[in-house]
Amino acid sequence: MPGLSITVITHNEEQNIVPCLESARWADEIVVLDSGSTDRTVELARQFTERVFTVAWEGFGKTKNRAVDAATMPWIFVLDADERITPELRQEIEGILRTDGPLDGYRVPRRNFFCGRFIRHLGWYPDYSIRLFRKERGRFVEREVHESVQVQGRVGTLVHPMLHYTYRSLSDFLQRLDRYSTLAARELVKQGKKPVWGELVWRPFLTFLKLYFLQRGFLDGRDGYTLAFLYSTYTLVKYAKARELRQQSGQEGQAS
Repeated sequence: MPGLSITVITHNEEQNIVPCLESARWADEIVVLDSGSTDRTVELARQFTERVFTVAWEGFGKTKNRAVDAATMPWIFVLDADERITPELRQEIEGILRTDGPLDGYRVPRRNFFCGRFIRHLGWYPDYSIRLFRKERGRFVEREVHESVQVQGRVGTLVHPMLHYTYRSLSDFLQRLDRYSTLAARELVKQGKKPVWGELVWRPFLTFLKLYFLQRGFLDGRDGYTLAFLYSTYTLVKYAKARELRQQSGQEGQAS
């Protein structure tokens, strides 16, 4: 049966790393790339694998590609520190490894949790992303944020979801909102986007409309409303920061 490497990138994930790697310890190899954690993340990760490396942070896409490059097995499964592989998903992955495919990559559904509760709508489930792929066939698009795997070949979809324990609290969301909106704003500027003032009005409104009504966030009750509002705020902040970055670099010009 072809071997499997599970890769994880970390930074101050002391609260998550043990249950994450516990769910991955059945793999042939675990590779952890840490970007300068100041807590016990590295110490705890070394309880599960010797292949723990400290690297400079180069953005999500580049860092995850470095983890893939460090892996030595022909199949890769990419896992985030706040995610868990369930026994059912493990069995499904092992079935693919036994037959060595037949495809080159596989999308995996995720059950996303907000403040401990499973969110069923707002696009949070099944929330497919490619996580299992042949090493020589898959590569992350090197974006500042919202990175994804591109596979050269055929891609299928798995049935059993992994668990994603995102945003432990409202404060956790707000702290990450600041970081991710900065990264997303840089990506907009890098792509040559020129946000105009009106986008700071209609884009957040459309984000809320899409999540709360079109993607039925209202069926998740109070949490659905909270998330729709928070993501509309994220959209506002992202585009405001993009305008600010362009102004600081003297590129705003006619976009004002």
